Amino acid sequence: MERHGSAAGLQSGLPSPSPRDRLLSPDSHMDVQGYKWVRWRVWLCHLTAALSLGLLLLLFHWRPRLAVLARCCSCSLAFADILLIRDSFDQHHVVEVLTEQMEDNSLELMVELEDNECRDTVQLHKEEKTLLRYYLFEGLRYIWLPRKGAFCRVSVLNENWTCKDLHDFQKGLSPLEQSVRRCMYGPNLIDVPVKPYMKLLFEEVLNPFYVFQVLSIILWLSDEYYYYAVCIFIISVFSIGLSLYEIRKQSITLHNMAHFVINVTVRTNSGAEEYVSSEELVPGDCLIIPQEGLLLPCDAALLAGECLVNESMLTGESVPVLKTPLPTGEMRYSSETEQRRHTLFCGTQLIQAKGGGAVAVVTSTGFFTAKGSLVSSIMHPQPIDFRFYKDSTKFLLILGFVAIIGTIYSIVILWKTNMTWQGLLIRSLDVVTIAVPPALPAAITTGTIYAQRRLKRQGIFCISPPRINVCGKVSIFCFDKTGTLTEGGLDVWGVMEAGTAGFSELVPDPRLLPPGPMLSGLACCHTVTLLQGRPLGDPLELKMVESTGWTLQEPEGDGKVLDAEFGGHRVLAVLKPPTQGTSTREALAIVRRFPFSSALQRMSVVTVAHGGQSVLAFIKGSPEMVASLCRAETVPAQFSSELSGFSSEGLRVLALGYKPVDRNTDLRAIERGEVEKDMRFLGLLIMKNLVKPESATVINILRLANLRSVMVTGDNILTAVNVAKVCGMMGFDEPVIFVNATAQTAQSVPTLKFSLEEGVAPVTQTSIVTRGGFDYHLAINGKSFAALCNHFPEYLPKVLLRATVFARMAPDQKTQLVKELQKLNYRVGMCGDGANDCGALKAADVGVSLSEAEASVASPFTSKTENISCVPLLIREGRCSLVTSFSLFRYMAMYSLIQFCSVLVLYTVKTNIGDLQFLYCDLLLATLLAVVMGAGGPSKELHPCRPSASLLAIPVLGSLLIHTCVIVVGQLAVFFITTSQDWYVPLNSTIFGSANLPNMENTSVFCLSAFQFIFMAVVFTKGYPHKKPLFFNWIFLCVLLVLFAMTTWLTLYPGAVVCRILQLHDFLDMNFKMLLVAVAALNFLTCFVTEVLVDRGLLNCFRLLCGRRQSKKQYKRINALLSESPSWPPLSQTLSPTEHTVIQCS
Repeated sequence: MERHGSAAGLQSGLPSPSPRDRLLSPDSHMDVQGYKWVRWRVWLCHLTAALSLGLLLLLFHWRPRLAVLARCCSCSLAFADILLIRDSFDQHHVVEVLTEQMEDNSLELMVELEDNECRDTVQLHKEEKTLLRYYLFEGLRYIWLPRKGAFCRVSVLNENWTCKDLHDFQKGLSPLEQSVRRCMYGPNLIDVPVKPYMKLLFEEVLNPFYVFQVLSIILWLSDEYYYYAVCIFIISVFSIGLSLYEIRKQSITLHNMAHFVINVTVRTNSGAEEYVSSEELVPGDCLIIPQEGLLLPCDAALLAGECLVNESMLTGESVPVLKTPLPTGEMRYSSETEQRRHTLFCGTQLIQAKGGGAVAVVTSTGFFTAKGSLVSSIMHPQPIDFRFYKDSTKFLLILGFVAIIGTIYSIVILWKTNMTWQGLLIRSLDVVTIAVPPALPAAITTGTIYAQRRLKRQGIFCISPPRINVCGKVSIFCFDKTGTLTEGGLDVWGVMEAGTAGFSELVPDPRLLPPGPMLSGLACCHTVTLLQGRPLGDPLELKMVESTGWTLQEPEGDGKVLDAEFGGHRVLAVLKPPTQGTSTREALAIVRRFPFSSALQRMSVVTVAHGGQSVLAFIKGSPEMVASLCRAETVPAQFSSELSGFSSEGLRVLALGYKPVDRNTDLRAIERGEVEKDMRFLGLLIMKNLVKPESATVINILRLANLRSVMVTGDNILTAVNVAKVCGMMGFDEPVIFVNATAQTAQSVPTLKFSLEEGVAPVTQTSIVTRGGFDYHLAINGKSFAALCNHFPEYLPKVLLRATVFARMAPDQKTQLVKELQKLNYRVGMCGDGANDCGALKAADVGVSLSEAEASVASPFTSKTENISCVPLLIREGRCSLVTSFSLFRYMAMYSLIQFCSVLVLYTVKTNIGDLQFLYCDLLLATLLAVVMGAGGPSKELHPCRPSASLLAIPVLGSLLIHTCVIVVGQLAVFFITTSQDWYVPLNSTIFGSANLPNMENTSVFCLSAFQFIFMAVVFTKGYPHKKPLFFNWIFLCVLLVLFAMTTWLTLYPGAVVCRILQLHDFLDMNFKMLLVAVAALNFLTCFVTEVLVDRGLLNCFRLLCGRRQSKKQYKRINALLSESPSWPPLSQTLSPTEHTVIQCS
């Protein structure tokens, strides 16, 4: 019998404006295994847990998978009580299978309403009761479908709905239908649990870090280290309390953001309208939208009326969006495609409903909504694949290995002293608590916390602090164009009308155009709307309408008066010429809108004249797209040359077209495809989009820092190339090679061609390659990018390595580009300002959204600065944070090794470090220094070299090994210097440990180790090139001076009281004390010089011995291969998928 399955339908839910993380993307997969309780195994585990004093339960808490394997046996998913889920990140989760009884008549009802899959669901256990089997994972409900033999997301029940199906739901659902669907889909809630303090305390205390702390405190108490144990206990309690407060505070904040219940009006199948709680909404419910708007509690498809919606909470886009009714038809509904402009997303603010009687049908509820997906991504963030975090765990294992060696040495030494087994065990375990510092993982977050605070002061907000360190390793940054590199607003530069003789002269002011279709198209083809009398909409469209001088009027009340004036058509808006006054005789009324879609690159409207006499359809969009939808004879022969000329000057060009529509056509039912075909080309609208003054400066900073900058835009390729040259992404004298790829059709095979831009002097194949590298740039558009991915995958890495401009890219292509760059081992940054960039912002390693919102879930970073000057700041802070984390990690490791060496040296002579001595070193020295050590800010300049992210690199491990040797030599030196003095008195060999205090050996080793704690903080504090020098961190500098003065005083003039408290021996020989200070100074000088030499590449000779290895980063390996291939790219050659030379990386 099948025991394994998959969570099918993971990609079937309705997408949000910002695609969810990989867990819900089409390429994701979850492996699900079924298990059934075995009673005798459960009782055996209870017995074992009791005998082990709860240690087995602790192990099960840390590894739930082991708990399932111990208590259950594997079985078919159809009969499983427990499921073991392995997600796409190879992490294991344990969930319980739940059952719910359906109503008596639900079986027949679901057979009528749903497809075969749903019938399978409700027919399960038909012979007994109608039961629904499901489980909840990350808020999402998965139901059992026997025909598929898998648990599927409940959204599979409505994933195949067509637009026609949704329109059929306008009649409403019956109460029984609502009840059955409520049972299937669950309540419409995005429930973020807020755990009580006791449960949080239980979970926090069972964290391996705190378990280690508790065991250590017990060990210290048994060893009579009372002061130290009590202090660590107080600090741990304070730390736990602070952590619980922060966790609960964040949970409450997220709960308040996510949990939202209001009363809404729903239409039932009887035609009545009921006032119900939004918690009871189910997919298929017919929702009546009030005219004054509301905060949407679900995802819904708009079927009637128009709605003005603010989606800034989801997308960061501050401009309200006009939503239009979903067209009828047999096409499959999906909010990810062009139907997005007909979808009202959960969590967005519906500002105003227009058109009288807006109606929508619920399509998704709960965590399946856009808001639910984003909340889930916050609650369950995607694991960060960053080498530094991986190496930190491995490094702890290395320290654990060192602790084992120290434990063995301790046992051998202490065994010779005839110590009791209890004492031997305590002493051996004490070495482990010293060698493996439990505070090490917490200490490395200090630098990130400081960086996050500095970024907040600069107007950059972060919802994922671990990504700050990732910023330090960014190797390529992608930029959107409009609103990011260039100004968000545009100015009308002129209009060119098309005619039988070609284009007319450029008309700088649209008001000068004669009355006709061109002027009417400019005035009407838009989605501008009014809010309290003020026009709202896309900045480009606002400028376009403003330039015509026409005024916008919207229906008042039920709008029947205007409807009657325009032939009884449902009027959405009226545009009046400037000379008309209050008359509507020459006005045009918009009766249908098909909003702009990035994927379609166009929008269209249908207008009627007064009395319904003339019906015209207008289209506006990218020139290439509009021209392709117009009749060929209406497109002027100079179209391509004029477009190229304007685009190469950096001007934004839009094309318009129109056609008459038969008056007898049902305009309410007319489909977009019918409207947007056989159009007549009207002309071009040219707009000036200025580059922001900061863009060129920032791009130059990134270029000097050896960081690649690429442009990813939906605009024309020639316009994008011009802006790239103005910004400095490519030089004006550098050749641009266009990549033209065509997809396979019934008449042709796929082709690929590399063409040099026009107007450039002919060059030879090798002349574009300079001695210093590559002096050319590739540019590619969205269609060619798609063809390249599908038909020429072997060329894709090489094009990505040399391309600087990606134009006419759809939102999903931007996301795909980011992922393809990541496959080449690039650390990718993405900066954008609009909803079209949301997918790419979330997919990138570092996503920066330019938004007025303080924080947006659209990306990890949100900048209030509306230009890209935040990018180098973020990279500088990331490098500073990464270098600080490295320094803190090495310092905390070195602190443990210093104390570890001290203890082993003193164990050899049957003594140890005192209780308050431990306290002085751990809290006053190491902890205080670690806290202030990370406060140093970033360097003011970006250095061409990025900091390392590997803790296991030869320079890191080699320097730690050398420093440890120097530390050991120093401690042994003072030990032997002490024992060689004439006044030296040997220890009492009959007693051990703190009972031997004070003594000479302990005092000399303690004083030197205290100096070592201080100067190693100086040695590991890095400055140039990624951080400011040490003296800029004045808090750290002051603490250093104070602690150095205190330790010097303890060494030279401790006094009787201090000696008694710290259990120190007061040496009477001042020359000896000065010698201790001199050894400490020599120790510091040796370590400092060693660190400088290591930074200068002292240990790189070991790499030479191993031979030159190939880089692990794929883009570097491909770059090296391309540098040896002067014949690439093959200019002016038409390539097919089978005619090429493949450059592969082994």
